Amino acid sequence: MAHYFSEQPETASRPASVDLVLPDLHLRLETDRGVFSPERIDVGTRVLLESVPPPPQEGDLLDLGCGYGPIALTMAKRAPGATVWAIDVNRRGLELTERNASKAGLGNVRAVHIDEVPDGVTFRAIWSNPAIRIGKQALHEMLTRWLTRLTPDGVAHLVVQKHLGSDSLQRWLGEQGWQASREASRAAYRILKVTR
Repeated sequence: MAHYFSEQPETASRPASVDLVLPDLHLRLETDRGVFSPERIDVGTRVLLESVPPPPQEGDLLDLGCGYGPIALTMAKRAPGATVWAIDVNRRGLELTERNASKAGLGNVRAVHIDEVPDGVTFRAIWSNPAIRIGKQALHEMLTRWLTRLTPDGVAHLVVQKHLGSDSLQRWLGEQGWQASREASRAAYRILKVTR
């Protein structure tokens, strides 16, 4: 798992698939080694997808750190009139997200490298199971970079495990001038809602 935030995972490919089953959708997703949680839908991701309100039905939405796409595809399915930007540094994950979106018939997903999002794009919603293990400084830089691209009425929902620093992250967000509140707590995960 240490390689899931590498641009080109060195881990040998071993394709597999997982089922994402939520009350409103069922998707079979291709996965592979070298991406985040390839054997199953991560618990934090599931908590996020089962806890957040529906995304805005139009405009640009962001899945920050998309992996093989469970969050992005859920956003796209729930908001067919919106454009969902699925971004990551991991090229293998981006290819999987693109294939998974295509197989699901979701033409509103744009799977792109984190540095390839056009500068003018702002987001009405950001959903993320952020890569906490990249380290605190890198995490803070990543969140600052993307939260500043929220529209004035935009809302971000982040899922963070309690023992991996959800409470300290909430405090840090507040210190940076963001409104950060705990919206849900389940299975040792916190859902943080972040607004301007």
